[in-house]
Amino acid sequence: MLAIAGGKGGVGKTTTALGLSTALDTPVVAADADPDMPDLHALAGVDREPTLTSLDDRDPATVAQSHPEAAGVTVLPAPRVHDAERLDRSLDRLARSGRRAVVDCPAGAGPDAAAPLRAADATLLVTTLCAPALRDAAKTAAMARTLDAAPCGVVLTRTRSAPDAVVDLLDCPVVASIPPADAPILADEAVSAAYHRLAARLGEDIL
Repeated sequence: MLAIAGGKGGVGKTTTALGLSTALDTPVVAADADPDMPDLHALAGVDREPTLTSLDDRDPATVAQSHPEAAGVTVLPAPRVHDAERLDRSLDRLARSGRRAVVDCPAGAGPDAAAPLRAADATLLVTTLCAPALRDAAKTAAMARTLDAAPCGVVLTRTRSAPDAVVDLLDCPVVASIPPADAPILADEAVSAAYHRLAARLGEDIL
């Protein structure tokens, strides 16, 4: 299970979670673990229910909704309410299901952000190049390492560059630079191509 994480909201975590999921040449569950900013279902064009915490002990295949335009991608929207115990149980169930999964994480470094990192095998950091977002991404990287979900790379959004200073700051490679685009972002050809390159670079083993 791959956690898509970053210290700031609005840096493109949800877009990256869905963009990577749809670019992978393998079935994947895209799950939203952020009840405060439940955007994944809207971006994917699926219903608000059932949510990630509807899993309980069920197989994700019986709960997740099919993406209407991406074969092989299923979606679990964010929980409607904060229930840390149930969310932990659902993330653990998803991680143990044997299905490849990409999880959109809450921003920040609090308990909500830590929950999916505890269940994940690795973390993909997402940030813009602004200084506050980079500083917060560094905090997220440290938390991910502490929780045994070390960053496998960083995705820089709204840019075509990949400064070496970012690698030094976050101590992981820049695996993709996603160019700026107007909404709908994932419909942009350059953005779509960037996520396909990211999927090819990460490969299936990281999930």
